[in-house]
Amino acid sequence: MGTQRKEPEGPQPVRRMRRADRREQILDAATSAFSRSGFAGTGLDDVADAAGITKVLLYRHFESKADLYRAILDRACTRLAGAVGGDDFDDGAIPALVRAAAADPDGFRLLFRHAAREPEFRDLVDTLTSASAEVAQRNLAQVLPAGPWLDWASRVIPTFTTEAVIGWLDAGRPDPDRAAERIARAVHGIIDAARTSSGDRGPDS
Repeated sequence: MGTQRKEPEGPQPVRRMRRADRREQILDAATSAFSRSGFAGTGLDDVADAAGITKVLLYRHFESKADLYRAILDRACTRLAGAVGGDDFDDGAIPALVRAAAADPDGFRLLFRHAAREPEFRDLVDTLTSASAEVAQRNLAQVLPAGPWLDWASRVIPTFTTEAVIGWLDAGRPDPDRAAERIARAVHGIIDAARTSSGDRGPDS
């Protein structure tokens, strides 16, 4: 007759991890939690539970919920810059953006959708928006004449592209092999609409 295995009693101790690994674990759990319930609707208790740690341990890494949220946004920005680059909107930019969103959908949504609704983090969103518009204008100036329509396209295209990618995520990521191509076609439509001159003829020219 074999010995009966004794089940452990009470809460189990938190497994020790390297500090950097623990931080990443917390950021992963918090990203999912904030994406589900928003900044106001998510407490640090929720994040600690999702990460499988105590709230005391969470506070050893982040001073507050705002500190944690900003760290999530900073990480999403860093990952995006690493995947897409920061200087050019070439033929590889949209495919890279789609891949980055697919790899971290919750972080992508937080950065481009949820954070814009939070006044406390508006500065980061405004900085990202301004930088994207500057890069777009520098690249679009090669195909569009200077003027208000270049300015318009420089503002519209970055916003449209990120919303198109989020819409693709929300739709269940259909046709993943051609998603970037479809979004790129829509972007080229915006460029064509902005390619105006005094010789254009049409009701809106």
